[in-house]
Amino acid sequence: MWAEKLGKQLGHPTRSVAGWLVSKMLTVRNRVLEENAVQLCGIQPGDTVLELGHGPGLGLQSAAKLVTGPTGHLIGVDYSEYMHQMAREQMKELVASGKVTLHHCDVAAMPLADSTVDKVFHCNCYYFWPDLRKGAAEIRRVMKPGGLMVTTLKLSSVATFAAKRVLPAANWRPESYMEALIDSGFTDVRMEDKLFKHIVFQAIYATALK
Repeated sequence: MWAEKLGKQLGHPTRSVAGWLVSKMLTVRNRVLEENAVQLCGIQPGDTVLELGHGPGLGLQSAAKLVTGPTGHLIGVDYSEYMHQMAREQMKELVASGKVTLHHCDVAAMPLADSTVDKVFHCNCYYFWPDLRKGAAEIRRVMKPGGLMVTTLKLSSVATFAAKRVLPAANWRPESYMEALIDSGFTDVRMEDKLFKHIVFQAIYATALK
């Protein structure tokens, strides 16, 4: 029962005791994954960068330090109103300046123009999407040709265990997401094992076709 409740809150945290606990857990457990996803993207100062499922804002804060050029822009999307508001509060100065834009929306229906994003990253996120192919196709739509997407995940994490209890088996398998990326117009799709301070995690890379 606890795993099912956790899985639902991880996928869509609500303003509740359980949602608050999940936000704290994400802050502690996802920091390494978020920061590594940002670094693996190879963000340049003038890039337009998108984070999917930004949660409380860890990855956004890390990426904001790199998007320093006059044309650099950071975008975050999250399906949870609670996480959206939490990130807005954490980054209110950058949001007010126009450097950061946050959207409360579904990954499969983002209010972004075609071919406008240079880099995309997300962490422990894709397996909560109802339709992997719709999500992957929408990511490809907003990315510039040749743009890079990186997602980090920990296959043995509590989040993955909880996801298995509330989602179809195909959703949490990395191979299913990689297939959806290929079908949606990505190339050089691969997964690598990574090691950071004795923590083993996985990174999936995908390049938008030119």
